[in-house]
Amino acid sequence: MSFRTRNTKVLASALISVAIGAVILKILGNNPPASGAFSLSKYYGLDPVKTVISSPLCQVNDHWKQIEINYSSTKAAMASLPFSSGFEDNIICHFVIYNDRCGNDGEIKSTEKWQRQQPITTDKTGDSDQTIHICVMIDGSPTNLQIKRAEALVEGLSRKFTIQGETIFYPDNWREIKTKAKK
Repeated sequence: MSFRTRNTKVLASALISVAIGAVILKILGNNPPASGAFSLSKYYGLDPVKTVISSPLCQVNDHWKQIEINYSSTKAAMASLPFSSGFEDNIICHFVIYNDRCGNDGEIKSTEKWQRQQPITTDKTGDSDQTIHICVMIDGSPTNLQIKRAEALVEGLSRKFTIQGETIFYPDNWREIKTKAKK
């Protein structure tokens, strides 16, 4: 009999604990956690990389062979471009990764050049008509969220178009910034 009483008490206390926990969560509401150096609520509020990569045109897997990431100063971009909701189409790249000054931190936008699958010609890469160009908008250095989103974008593009690691070009200080961001 004491075994049954014990089980009943344990079950009752478990149900009461669940009910109290549910009431507390209901009282707290849908408030996301405060933003810190990296906030999951901000990260999950952004479009998935898979959605950003997609294009209405047919994407041929062997067309793209390289990825190049470059920085652009937010101040310079905002001063030199006719700023509108589609100003990223005036930047010579396929993808733009924003910081807080010109969009949502870590937000990735594909440009018209990507949507039309148009190559971009630069002097940096030898095979530039087959290079995907990514522009990271910065003020000094990229944010932690920009680094994480850039890595996710590169990973998604590499997987989709079978691009090898040795044909992915990062800015010179990318590794040291990435290392600082992990600390």
